[in-house]
Amino acid sequence: MNMWQNKNWGPMLLREIPKPFNSKDYLFEVKYDGYRSLIFVSPKEVIIKSRNLIDITYLYPELESLKKIVKNKAIFDGEIVAFVNGKPSFSKLQERTHLKNKTKIKEASLNNPITFMAFDILYEDKDLTKLPLMERKKYLAKYKDSDVFIKTKYIEEHGKDLYKMVKQENLEGIIAKLKTSPYLINTRCDYWLKIKNYKYETFYIIGYIEKEENYVITLILGDNTTNHPLVGKVNIAKKSPLYKKIKKEKIIKKENDNNFIKPKLKCEVKYIERTKSNNLRQPVFVKEIKD
Repeated sequence: MNMWQNKNWGPMLLREIPKPFNSKDYLFEVKYDGYRSLIFVSPKEVIIKSRNLIDITYLYPELESLKKIVKNKAIFDGEIVAFVNGKPSFSKLQERTHLKNKTKIKEASLNNPITFMAFDILYEDKDLTKLPLMERKKYLAKYKDSDVFIKTKYIEEHGKDLYKMVKQENLEGIIAKLKTSPYLINTRCDYWLKIKNYKYETFYIIGYIEKEENYVITLILGDNTTNHPLVGKVNIAKKSPLYKKIKKEKIIKKENDNNFIKPKLKCEVKYIERTKSNNLRQPVFVKEIKD
């Protein structure tokens, strides 16, 4: 496959593990909270593809300047990030992503510019994906950082120390990468591992959504600190003991598929952060909380 001409392929994906580790065989990077993207760059053009193969070039006109940093054709893998006070802001990035008007997109590129955090290079007038990661890092190191293009830093061996720093700074997590790993396009594998910095909290179960054909039930979560307003939803298996308890509860209100119950049952949920509207990002059910 000609990677440059085809462009209809996705990035190498990560597996998630629960805890950080140390290893001389791995390098460790900060996991930036943004949009994973592949950028195809030549002196004549810039094409940006999302991890789902959608062309998002029009959203980020400031990345047109990447044409100046290359002499030949190159493909970079990385994360599109919006920084606020030196830290990634996913909500600020979403503001950019939801724009449709060309004039507003142009204004935002000047007033609210994003940064492409480059962590790999896959092509430089030839396919580099079969090279070990550390060799690809050498190719990447030749490209100079700019206002919108920054190469990610990494440390070797000491993943636990980096994770400790990430927790202190309240960042999204870390990524562990096998130094000898090739780059496997369209593949999720164990060469690259993500360890997220989850927050853990207890919430009331204020309702549920159930569809007969599904093996799971969706719990509607409420926040005890603000009189049980909706903060998010998570799934549990119908074979769970908690499911039987929920089904015994009387439905006090029904809105479309939402069955609301009295907020008596509780569960622990892990999540990345709360949004501006107090909703949980990436919530995952952990366990039932018994009084």
